[in-house]
Amino acid sequence: MNLCDYNTLKKILSKHGFTFSKALGQNFLVNPEVCPAMAESLNADDKTGVIEIGPGVGVLTRELCLRAGRVVAIELDKRLIPILGETLDEFDNVEVLNDDVMKLNLHQLIEEKFSSCNSVKICANLPYYITSPIIMMLLESRLPIDEIVVMVQKEAGERLCAEVGTREAGAVTAAVNYYADSEILFDVGRESFMPSPKVDSVVIRLAIRKENKYKVSNEKRLFTVVKCAFSQRRKTAANSISNTMGVSKDRIFEVFDSLGIDRNIRAEKLTMNDFISIAEEL
Repeated sequence: MNLCDYNTLKKILSKHGFTFSKALGQNFLVNPEVCPAMAESLNADDKTGVIEIGPGVGVLTRELCLRAGRVVAIELDKRLIPILGETLDEFDNVEVLNDDVMKLNLHQLIEEKFSSCNSVKICANLPYYITSPIIMMLLESRLPIDEIVVMVQKEAGERLCAEVGTREAGAVTAAVNYYADSEILFDVGRESFMPSPKVDSVVIRLAIRKENKYKVSNEKRLFTVVKCAFSQRRKTAANSISNTMGVSKDRIFEVFDSLGIDRNIRAEKLTMNDFISIAEEL
């Protein structure tokens, strides 16, 4: 079954009376080269378990089933469940769950579904509107996973994989850097989807660290400082932190001076160690 063929895909969707939902950010991959490349990048074998988020009609799911020992696909849209039942019918190593990944107990799911696997990975073509919340949930949950390979909007991917302390960096950059080593694997043009979005995409890999790279006494405080620093990007980091954390500007200046940090620096120029030092001092 060639789900990258327009006519085949339209026939299946029409058969089930399916129409695309803008609210769910649905754009199905039709480029025959992208999904195999994504699946191959996982280096999966018969002892690998893969969680796929948002399988759509199963284009990527089929490629994952060919390479991994077990695949669990989590699909929010119940209209796609019967379609996936048809497109994945030939595989016996996949299970489709009609659920919201943001509400699932993924620790329990991994324990129950992948007990026979040596490693668990996450792969997804993420809807643009919920990219950051999903990635942050996956990282902050400290799941027993090796890596996350996802397709995201190009601008978001560049921010997620940027170096902390550069112009492209944002609050999510620092969070990703804290938990994982990130890299952009390859670009995906907008013409690779049906319907075509207005922007291009990239596939990124987040390799989860088994041990903490940074020494932090209070993670919650660190990420509060990071979020507050970036909350008003046009202002200096000191002003932004002071305004949103409710800490006096004099106290912030005192901390910056003690650390040798320029009072007028903007958040995107602060390194990960700068953020950690500020949080520890506060």
